[in-house]
Amino acid sequence: MKAEEVRGLSADQLKDKLAELKKEQFNLRFQKATGQLEKSSRVTEVRKDIARVKTIARQKAAEAKA
Repeated sequence: MKAEEVRGLSADQLKDKLAELKKEQFNLRFQKATGQLEKSSRVTEVRKDIARVKTIARQKAAEAKA
């Protein structure tokens, strides 16, 4: 997921996307613990996507406040 794609989302869509990514992160951690994880690089990708969504949500909130 690119930052430009995230910037195009509304606040509600960002919340939904964040919830979706956190759910995926949980599932990936569960798969890793049980030894079923095939693509371990996806854990890092999801973690970075979560950070990206949180950062842009915070920026949008600051813009709305100002």
